[in-house]
Amino acid sequence: MSNEHESIEQARDIMISAIAQSMVIYGVTPSVGRIYGVLYFSSEPLTLDEIKDQVAMSKASVSNGMRELLETDMVTKVWKKGDRKDHYVAEKDYLRNFITYFINKIRQERNLIMKATEQVEPALEKILLETSDEQVKEKAAKDLALIKNSYDYFDWTMRLANRFESGEIFDYLPKKQNRGDSDRT
Repeated sequence: MSNEHESIEQARDIMISAIAQSMVIYGVTPSVGRIYGVLYFSSEPLTLDEIKDQVAMSKASVSNGMRELLETDMVTKVWKKGDRKDHYVAEKDYLRNFITYFINKIRQERNLIMKATEQVEPALEKILLETSDEQVKEKAAKDLALIKNSYDYFDWTMRLANRFESGEIFDYLPKKQNRGDSDRT
């Protein structure tokens, strides 16, 4: 292998490590980040076996990591003519990956909290109506107020997620052109 090829591979290894480390911020394990990094720099779709060889992980670990990446739309399964094995490609648009991840997390958070409030609110309201204990009534009223105040937050975050999903956010915060473009803003 020539020095230039070695230098490219070293540069890729550094970037793949950085991608893996940065994905930890989003709750993704470094091993899943390495899988994504390998696919990100691959010019062709790769099979699980090819990925396994490049990341030095078991096929089961690669398969589990791939499932996680597929669920977040960071990786897509593709068909390759003449081969029965599944092949995978990475979504190479960081902004799209961020938006998809961000929207999913906002909706997950909202769904978790709203399911809990559906159970808790009626119970607290019932206590407010039925109790004669002033301390209990005060505690229930305080908790109910906290829950109701959170609705403004969830309304705002859902509107934000919807603006990201529709692309309307870019009316307020335009995307920059690629660095390679001559007319950068």
